[in-house]
Amino acid sequence: METIQASVFKAKCLALMDEVARTGKTILVTKNGKPVAELRPHRAPRAKSLIGLHRGRIRIRGDIIAPAGTRLWKALE
Repeated sequence: METIQASVFKAKCLALMDEVARTGKTILVTKNGKPVAELRPHRAPRAKSLIGLHRGRIRIRGDIIAPAGTRLWKALE
C-alpha cells in the first residue's frame, strides 16, 4: 500500500483518484506520520439476497409451468 502525506494528497488529489481508479491500488494518507484516511477504488455492494437479482434482465418465453412433454420422459426408459 502506497503512503502519501496529506499536503501532497491535497495538491494531487484528482490525479491520485484517477490513478486509484485505473490501478485498483489503495493509497494511505498520513498527517504528521499518522494514518488519517485511505483512498481506494469504489466497489458496488453485494446483493443481500439473490431473489430479484436479475429482475428486468430475464424474459420468460412460453409456458414454464406446463409439462415439457412425454417424449422427454420416454428417453429415460
